[in-house]
Amino acid sequence: MSMINVEIGDNQIHEYASGISAGEVLENVYGKRYGAVAAVVNGIERDMSFILDLDCKVEAILGESHEGLYILRHSCAHLLAQAVVEMFPDAKPTIGPPIDHGFYYDFFMDPIGDSELKELEKRMNKIIRTNLKIEREEHDNQSLRDMFSDNKFKIEIMDDKIGEDLGSSAYRQGDFVDLCRGPHVPSTSHLRWFKLTSTSQAYWRADRNREPLTRIYGMCYATKEGLKERKRQIEEAAKRDHKKIGKEMELYMIDELIGKGLPVWLPNGQILKSEIENYALETEENYGYQRVTTPALAKQELFECSGHLPHYADGMYPPMEMDDGTYYLKAMNCPMHHLVYRNKKRSYRELPFRIAEYGTCYRNEMSGALAGLLRVRMLSMNDAHIYCTLNQVGQEVANNIKMVQDYYSTFGFEDYHFRLSLWDPENTDKYIKQPENWNSTQNHLRKILDELEVPYVEAIGEAAFYGPKIDIQFTTALGREESMSTIQLDFAAKERFELSYKDENGEENGEVFVIHRAPLSTHERFVAFLTEHWAGNFPTWLSPNQIQIITISEKQKDYARKVRQSLKDIGVRVAVDDSDNTIGKKIRTHRKMRPAYMLILGDEENQKETVAIRARNGEQCNDIPLSQFINDLSIEIRSRRKELLLVTKQD
Repeated sequence: MSMINVEIGDNQIHEYASGISAGEVLENVYGKRYGAVAAVVNGIERDMSFILDLDCKVEAILGESHEGLYILRHSCAHLLAQAVVEMFPDAKPTIGPPIDHGFYYDFFMDPIGDSELKELEKRMNKIIRTNLKIEREEHDNQSLRDMFSDNKFKIEIMDDKIGEDLGSSAYRQGDFVDLCRGPHVPSTSHLRWFKLTSTSQAYWRADRNREPLTRIYGMCYATKEGLKERKRQIEEAAKRDHKKIGKEMELYMIDELIGKGLPVWLPNGQILKSEIENYALETEENYGYQRVTTPALAKQELFECSGHLPHYADGMYPPMEMDDGTYYLKAMNCPMHHLVYRNKKRSYRELPFRIAEYGTCYRNEMSGALAGLLRVRMLSMNDAHIYCTLNQVGQEVANNIKMVQDYYSTFGFEDYHFRLSLWDPENTDKYIKQPENWNSTQNHLRKILDELEVPYVEAIGEAAFYGPKIDIQFTTALGREESMSTIQLDFAAKERFELSYKDENGEENGEVFVIHRAPLSTHERFVAFLTEHWAGNFPTWLSPNQIQIITISEKQKDYARKVRQSLKDIGVRVAVDDSDNTIGKKIRTHRKMRPAYMLILGDEENQKETVAIRARNGEQCNDIPLSQFINDLSIEIRSRRKELLLVTKQD
């Protein structure tokens, strides 16, 4: 029997008989309880059962590592598929990828409910206890086709791979087998720490014209503690759910008679929306923006000129045939803003030319993807476009990055990062085909970020179809990463819309670059994030109800009216509860509306013209002169403080 040298750990060389598995080597060096779920052999991820027959280097993939969690979650998706086909023999598994915190698997089957979800979880746990070995099988193409001949979705996946040298493998656990490249954990017993979470509707290939599918989500971790922490995170997120808080605070409503994904801002929500908009108007005026208003629909020819047809056709509502042509609801403001720029001859002295609009746009989102305010069909866009020369792009991008940072500081957002979103040269159908422009503009943005010393990551395939962009990625209360703001560099509009300016020599210059920017996303998405971030306890300047006055008895009614009027005179949003209810009931009733402060008025406050201040955090300050309260409150609101000022000042 020949011997091989295996490098493992800190350049340690171990000698083994040829034919030993990667898992046996790791167990020999680190012990059974090391926590490895797979191995890296000479830089390639392998199953623990992978046979070593030559000198090599072996590294462990631990379950709690990024790579290990990916493998665990992928294996758990297979576990789910096995349970589904055992419970529903006619179900056809399609794809089941790992995702952040877990996995999902799409099945061609009828939708299921919570009771079936619980039964599936029980069956998965039973398979785990059985401790089925998970084995890799190598097959030729025809063998795989025969194996999955009753599943047209798997056959279609194989058809897509014709001509690619990807290998032909499947993974088997008991009677279940799935098409997969792996690697996977050695056995089902490694998958103990999981939970199924929800189901939703999906479509094969994300194409609404294809077969409807049932998507089942789950989460999976390497340890009990990891799963427990994720459950705690979900429970906390449920308390902060903007849909729940939005209903309690009467911020918005969605009615089936109006349609899914079409929110109506209720009075309290409109206050919140208006405060955000007023802040943005003030900020943009300081940055030199001019405001415009454009129509909600436009002719087909406009969107063909911009390139949104066909690049973005799936996201737009169907065309409307009118007596003078075909019209579309606008899904974006930029094509009309380009026409505003082109409306007259521009001089180099006018550049950068900045125009902004709170325009309402409409996106044709699938009904199954709609979620409260996070994903809607009507979007109030905090949108603007900057027309400038290439030499001016750097300063304009820097200004917008500073604007974003200032906004986020004011709103109390800290958990965010910048992402340079690039095109995918391997998938050019999504993009305007100008490779040289892609490379030069991407390098230009990269250089700007480097010079600003802004930390960022790069993401291939996340660019807009007309150019690269800088996305600001926000981490939600649930730990989910979402794009909040964007700064996009457009090199295509100048040609499509013949944008130009007269330069210093009086010559017509067509090198006009366009920066698309939306630092506050859409009102809908931004309010959803803001609500969940603050759990509805907005800073005082944003609170729909800033002050709730509560009387202890009817004897304070006149004083309550005086206090209310004094506050209204300085523009404070204030309400009075002088009902006969007990003080405890009044506080409980109004707590769900989350006023910044409650003012408790009793006989002592009435006689001394003071107030007792109760903050949302439960802290209370008594015997505060009314005039002092009004002065301090005015400072707190005008300064747009994130923290409650009035109670902390007394500590």
